[in-house]
Amino acid sequence: MTRRSFVLPVALLLLAASCATPPKPTHTTSHDVIVLLPDDQGKTGAIVVSSAGVERRLDRPRQTVTVEAGSPPGLPTLMPGKEVAAIAGPALAALPKPPARFILYFEHDSVDLTVKSKALLQKVIDTIRDRAAVDISVVGHTDTVGKDKYNSVLSLKRARAVASILRGKGVDPSVLDITSHGKRNPLVPTGDQVPEPRNRRVEITVR
Repeated sequence: MTRRSFVLPVALLLLAASCATPPKPTHTTSHDVIVLLPDDQGKTGAIVVSSAGVERRLDRPRQTVTVEAGSPPGLPTLMPGKEVAAIAGPALAALPKPPARFILYFEHDSVDLTVKSKALLQKVIDTIRDRAAVDISVVGHTDTVGKDKYNSVLSLKRARAVASILRGKGVDPSVLDITSHGKRNPLVPTGDQVPEPRNRRVEITVR
């Protein structure tokens, strides 16, 4: 029996599928075929396959290695794209889409979105509709200018302003999770009292 595992570098998710066993075998030998696949953005990480004291590194898309129980892994090879599609296609198609993330930026000391972020709103709405999202995280942030208490209030106002826009576009309020971090967790680490535009933001995660 041969088992095939498909390794996605971001989630490190292993999917196993068993092939048919030949009729009337005289003995059964277990093999694992491990294939490294790119993530949803086309990026490929790396894994090390170890068996019987021997290690093989996989770091290229569709790179594969076969491992027999108790034996060293074979030399890495490349699996043809058609074979990968035939073996892994149905399993990969059944996977949920990874979360979609967006960052909307704000004018200084304001709940007004920047011009570029206003233009990004339609893409956010389209993604929510396409995915029939069941969980949308809306997290407000500020830069480090001002006092903690003031920034906590401002960051929550920003998150609520974005949530209000989403509701106005037909997003179900029950799927919105609205939180804020004030000036904690800056996107761009700075010292205190630094007006960094990239930290004045709301982060949206669509699941």
